[in-house]
Amino acid sequence: MKGQNKLFIAIIIALIVGVAIGGFVHIQYPESAKPFAANIKLLGTVFIRLVQMIIAPLVFTTLVVGIAKMSDIKMIGRVGSKAMLWFISASLISLFIGLILVNWLEPGHVTKLPIQDVASADELLKSSKGFSMEDFVKHIIPKSIFEAFATNEVLQIVVFSIMFGVALANLGDEYSQPVIKLFDIIAHAILKMVGYIMWFAPLGVLGAIAAVVATNGFEIFKVYAIYLRDFFFAIAVLWLVLLIVGYLILGNRLFELLRRIKSPLLIAFSTTSSEAVFPKLVEELERFGCNNRVVSFILPLGYSFNLDGSMMYMTFASIFIAQIYGIEMTVGQQITMLLVLMLTSKGIAGVPRASLVIIVATCSMFGIPPEGIALILPIDHFCDMARSMTNVLGNALATSAVSKWEGQLDNHGGDM
Repeated sequence: MKGQNKLFIAIIIALIVGVAIGGFVHIQYPESAKPFAANIKLLGTVFIRLVQMIIAPLVFTTLVVGIAKMSDIKMIGRVGSKAMLWFISASLISLFIGLILVNWLEPGHVTKLPIQDVASADELLKSSKGFSMEDFVKHIIPKSIFEAFATNEVLQIVVFSIMFGVALANLGDEYSQPVIKLFDIIAHAILKMVGYIMWFAPLGVLGAIAAVVATNGFEIFKVYAIYLRDFFFAIAVLWLVLLIVGYLILGNRLFELLRRIKSPLLIAFSTTSSEAVFPKLVEELERFGCNNRVVSFILPLGYSFNLDGSMMYMTFASIFIAQIYGIEMTVGQQITMLLVLMLTSKGIAGVPRASLVIIVATCSMFGIPPEGIALILPIDHFCDMARSMTNVLGNALATSAVSKWEGQLDNHGGDM
């Protein structure tokens, strides 16, 4: 744990230094802020790309090994059913919390934001055009596993891995064991790489934070204070609900889990990428005592189906935009929107600004001016910090809970 504490402290220091450097550039050299941000942001880009480099092979090998080792198809079905029960329940609760709190707090009614140039939203608007059920199906089922690997389409990789793992489990030991052993070795080799990559995290955090503060300055916090206050309050409520449920299932071991995942939580918060901590989260959950087969099966699924922070944010932001434009939505319309978001939000992990694309598509469906997304673009980075961290917490709890229900949670920590 000494190494983990050193990494945690290094990330905290990088976070503070990044804010200080960004603020200094914004105040002293405002004319140089954009080129400075573009250059220092490369530190964050390098870190994210290092992690993205190992996401696809890690998801594929761990999920295939996890399913193939189960060998019992009934066990796969049982574990999968428990996981999906958690995912659907957590998603609905997250959406409802966002819906209830945005209607109660009404940040769009009390905040007077200038209508910004919608040019900043053009790219998102183009990305959302033509969204349909056909696109959703295409996003789930890969036409080529190599294309899915090349583009890091987590959900498509999960679909292929599950089918491949089930087929491997039914081949018999003579054929399956050599393949399982090979993939197991590859997975652990990639996890070894995680240890090296994570020591680049402080530089990545420094670059990402310094860039956004240098560009927007500290004023960004004042202009959007009410929206940020209400959103972070909603996130706190969601955390409270998740932690209460976690305590009911895990008891006092919940606090041990939180100590284990503190670095992944902080990295997700700082880099706004829950994908960036996937390999580290696999490692820490196994050390916490979760069965490696369950971790290998549940966590990749969670990254496609269990994005609690993103789910809550999508209802919160969509209704906020409606409030800004004075559009009153009936309870029925809002419930319908919730169900639409429940369906369209699956498989968005690892897709940059995917939450915003889904919000734009949803607003268009319900007669809310999609250009309103431009209102929240300047502070989306800070909201993304909270929702990314919440996604990590939700998936850690889901994996730990299913391990406990399966009687596969080791009290003394798991072997790597």
